[in-house]
Amino acid sequence: MEAVDPTVFRLAIFVLAIFVGYYVVWSVTPALHTPLMAVTNAISSVIIVGALLAAAAHGALDGGTVAASTWISKGAGAIAAAFAAVNIFGGFLVTNRMLAMYKKKEKK
Repeated sequence: MEAVDPTVFRLAIFVLAIFVGYYVVWSVTPALHTPLMAVTNAISSVIIVGALLAAAAHGALDGGTVAASTWISKGAGAIAAAFAAVNIFGGFLVTNRMLAMYKKKEKK
């Protein structure tokens, strides 16, 4: 039995993660969206760690040429890190704005 190419394996996990994430997010009631933002930021921080690990993938250790799948992994890791960073910063901005709605406004 031949081994599965690591790129194909990672792509399959990525596609499954998209489907699971889609159904998890869209099944949440609107009343839970504010607390969910903090959880989303925590999940994105875990995703960014995985993306950085993928972006730092090592090539050939024996001095040979680097495989194309290594370059694909590095590129996908860099793109995933960028998207996760945007998600984290945007999540903090939205959470801050939502929490500001519950603060008392000062009367002038």
